[in-house]
Amino acid sequence: MRKKTAVAAALAVAAALSLSACSGESGSAEDSIADVSSSQANDKPGTVLDQPFAKPDLVLTDTKGKPYDLRAQTKGKPTLIFFGYTNCPDVCPLTMSNIAIAEKRLPQADQDKLQVVFITTDPERDTPAELAKWLPSAGDPSFVGLSGDFKKIQTAARQVGIGVDAAKKEKDGTVVSTHGAQVMAFSPETDQGYVLYGESTTADDYAKDLPRLIRGEKP
Repeated sequence: MRKKTAVAAALAVAAALSLSACSGESGSAEDSIADVSSSQANDKPGTVLDQPFAKPDLVLTDTKGKPYDLRAQTKGKPTLIFFGYTNCPDVCPLTMSNIAIAEKRLPQADQDKLQVVFITTDPERDTPAELAKWLPSAGDPSFVGLSGDFKKIQTAARQVGIGVDAAKKEKDGTVVSTHGAQVMAFSPETDQGYVLYGESTTADDYAKDLPRLIRGEKP
């Protein structure tokens, strides 16, 4: 990782290299991932990036079995993107639930504008049909669920500084998908990812920041 300042480097390591197996375990991606740096104080839930990321050029399959062009279908819309998997016992459903709770506190007009996209890191098990069953209970029926080729998903995640490793079977037979647990917010003004939220972000934190994110402002 490139070191710009001590604070930026620390945040880069915490945000880009910390992976979660959704069970308190940690790991590291084998391939390099994009640099994540910030000048924002640590006391805020959202990390405003010094260098925003371009939205990945990614076409996957949605819960209705139709192609979903991430760039085209979220263009000009405030968008939150999270990479995770449905068999995750803790981090993924909690993150989706917190966003859903915060979204429901918004005026209806703002709820209609906000796009929340869940991209599976375990596409072999998370088919479009499985995502369609899981998302309404874990988050909200309005959330978009995407599945498809793992390599494409991994590349897209790493382009925005989020590490994703292929799912693997543990000795006890369980399958674990190791992935970065960050949520990336994309501006409706620039379509760039400019704010990063960690797994400790609460529903109240999201509720506080969402109105600004929807307007394309810094939280």
